[in-house]
Amino acid sequence: MEPLGKLRLGVNIDHVATVRNARGSAYPDPVRAAKLSEQAGADGITAHLREDRRHISDRDIERLMAELTLPLNLEMAATDEMQTIALRHRPHAACIVPEKRQEVTTEGGLDVAGQEARITDFVGPLAEAGIRVSLFIGHEAAQIEAAARTGAAVIELHTGAYCDFHYAGETAKRDAELAALASGAALAQSFGLEVHAGHGLTYETVKPVASFPQVMELNIGHFLIGEAIFRGLEASIREMRRLMDEARG
Repeated sequence: MEPLGKLRLGVNIDHVATVRNARGSAYPDPVRAAKLSEQAGADGITAHLREDRRHISDRDIERLMAELTLPLNLEMAATDEMQTIALRHRPHAACIVPEKRQEVTTEGGLDVAGQEARITDFVGPLAEAGIRVSLFIGHEAAQIEAAARTGAAVIELHTGAYCDFHYAGETAKRDAELAALASGAALAQSFGLEVHAGHGLTYETVKPVASFPQVMELNIGHFLIGEAIFRGLEASIREMRRLMDEARG
């Protein structure tokens, strides 16, 4: 069997900003984390500018755009405010995610099928500005088919349920979810969409997803920032990079 192509790793730096904001100080600096991520082998940086600015701030986005050499993937909700911000900064990519103010982290994928016309209208100006638009969705066929009609170039499959089942010890549900993700990745590729994946991935769960031939990029944040407490950020990312490369090899 031929080795698969290199899988890109996007490192999400949101929770460096979470720690900074807990004290209302300037430290730790998420931009410094982004630069260390590049040294460790990251291929891109992801940052989620939330409506309530609970972690990443507008100033962080300004600095990332000015100081990064890696491409920036701006995660955001489908709101007029966020579209305006994205069009002003023009990051390499924009990943549209569902967002509820009361949630701790993103819960589930975007309901593209239920709001296809609105999402299509939202995607259009971003794509025309040269921003590579991604939709963060579940593996359901209806969501993937709707995503393909919006004009987005990419989908990112939500891997959170798969990871949750793994850590709950629910092996049958985990394996079924993994199989559904694999089917979703194949379906998305058949529609001409580039496939990414992310949410909840760890050293224990990354390799099965990394081995999907259709997946071109994984975006991982919370686990890497947490693991950095014990082994340092660069070492944490290098280990994830190693596991991803093993899965592709």
